[in-house]
Amino acid sequence: MSELNVTSLFHRYLERQTQAVRAGLALPDLGDALPHDLTPVQPIDAQLAWNDAQLAATALGLPTAGRPPAEWALLVNSMEPALVVLCALGNYPQQVRHVQALLAGAALTMPSPLQASDQPELLAWAERAEGDGARLLAAGVLRLAGQQAPAAALLARPVAAPWETVRSNERAALAWYQGDQEQALALWQALPRSAPVAFNLGLASLVRGQHERARTHLKQASTWLPESNAWHHLAELYSILASQNANE
Repeated sequence: MSELNVTSLFHRYLERQTQAVRAGLALPDLGDALPHDLTPVQPIDAQLAWNDAQLAATALGLPTAGRPPAEWALLVNSMEPALVVLCALGNYPQQVRHVQALLAGAALTMPSPLQASDQPELLAWAERAEGDGARLLAAGVLRLAGQQAPAAALLARPVAAPWETVRSNERAALAWYQGDQEQALALWQALPRSAPVAFNLGLASLVRGQHERARTHLKQASTWLPESNAWHHLAELYSILASQNANE
């Protein structure tokens, strides 16, 4: 094994950055900014976020396809920190950036939806998606970006039978973020149990103050997810919160 030194480590760093640029996953240039928080916020690894953003399908053995949109790195690094993150396509656990606030008892309120702005490049990317997996993933990214109407249009398209559970989970997630908890719960409760569905039922129960039910669903979700996956750790974190609240 060759000895590592500063030069070789720097070369590896440059190689990773070059690969990220080629894949459209380099960290965005956020320009000059004045700090507004005493705690620095680490930029989100866009490649890691993109991998995690597909778990709601890959956990069911259904691979998605396609490259991320060119705006992906900028999008994930411009999102406001969240406390409630559903397991849905386009979402990623790194959205929960203030873990200490969560553990300290911060209210689990839903974030305000992003205001849909003029995003022609993102919409064009979504329109080019081919295949059920790519289209559903595009719908999730559009929802994340505040483009709820185009996301709903993609979710209205029929899919092959193996993808129906994923589509229903996405429809439930869109309804939840639009404020319709009852429709979202009805969709999740009708689905066969899987890691994403158990995660979302648990999180929904936690938000609604049903702590014992939340703990049961979240522990089930974490059991079904590999320990190497960030969604596993987020399920464990929410499960701890449910346990703390149940014991109060």
